Amino acid sequence: MIKRDIEQTLARLMNGFPVVVVAGPRQSGKTTLLQQMLPDYHYFNLEDPDTFVLVEADPGGFIRTNNKNVIIDEVQKMPQLLSYIQVLSDEQKEMGNFLLSGSENILLSEKISQSLAGRAAYLNLFPFALTEIAKTTNPADDVYEQLLKGCYPAVYDRDVTPLDYYNQYLATYIERDVKQITNVHNLALFRKFLALLAGRVGNLVNYASLSNDVGVDAKTIENWLSILEASFLLVRLQPFHSNLGKRHIKSAKMYFTDPGIVCRLLGIRSANELFAHPLIGNIFENFCIAEALKQRANFELPSKFYFYRDAKGKELDLIVEDGLTLTLVEIKSAQTYASNFRAGLDFFESLIQDSHYRIGEKSIIYTGKTAQVGDVVLYNWRDCSQLFHAGAQ
Repeated sequence: MIKRDIEQTLARLMNGFPVVVVAGPRQSGKTTLLQQMLPDYHYFNLEDPDTFVLVEADPGGFIRTNNKNVIIDEVQKMPQLLSYIQVLSDEQKEMGNFLLSGSENILLSEKISQSLAGRAAYLNLFPFALTEIAKTTNPADDVYEQLLKGCYPAVYDRDVTPLDYYNQYLATYIERDVKQITNVHNLALFRKFLALLAGRVGNLVNYASLSNDVGVDAKTIENWLSILEASFLLVRLQPFHSNLGKRHIKSAKMYFTDPGIVCRLLGIRSANELFAHPLIGNIFENFCIAEALKQRANFELPSKFYFYRDAKGKELDLIVEDGLTLTLVEIKSAQTYASNFRAGLDFFESLIQDSHYRIGEKSIIYTGKTAQVGDVVLYNWRDCSQLFHAGAQ
């Protein structure tokens, strides 16, 4: 099994908190991680009907009986358990006693977050980061294969094609999870919504446009976006807005947490199709943004991520904020460096020259060989994880 980058962070937090919650999208490897790291813990999965009925009949009795070294999977299905875990944790004062996992962002649940306030640490586990993919026996040969293949562990440890895997993944998500999370009545419209989002990946969220194209009201669009965020399939990158005037864009950008899902939703079936696709730049940008999020999650880095765009269309793809230090990142899917690649970097640097921020590094991620051009460091896509990790120290 592949050793996950998050293991060191998880082990550290288990020393300081009685409860550790590991959340993330379905099939990102949460159960495998916990069972591999903690083989002596007692494991319970609330998706198992028999286990669910047993626990639901007497949640207090269940926790009292299973009160030491316990893993409870898909805990969001029975939030009332958290109150009993809270009481027992306060009595025992034993660190790392309860490991909880779930495929919904339970921090969004006020009831759950209040129950475990001060008692639990929270981690998000996403699909493989590039550093983890490099440990597999079949990493992608080139960037197009990587984008198409995506980063879900099953694509690397099973005999399954990305096309088959993501077809089944999306079908399961739409048919089962969406119904469980909310009352989406028209699944056909929700499928259409997902495809339209993929076609807008890396663009500003425009509720009115999505509403018109899908055929539902803007409130429903917002609700559906929240569903995707709660299940870790979508993230919204917020604009940088610290005292840079009033003409900057205030809308967020949309990204999926895995490029394989984007490619499947767009109907891309091969690396050759992807190479010629008009959205290749957006898909590559999505991949790099997702890698940044994984680095922050795996190592619990304090960095914050933003983009910048003003009303005239001048923009910068990614800003990594660490205190008063900003790492500026431009993302290009090209193999050859061109001098205009740095336009966004230089513009943003001039914009903040009189502010309290300082520039840590100006960087470009692309698909060519690594190098440095003046004060700009170039990163090949395979090496971008070290940029995001170093930029947040």
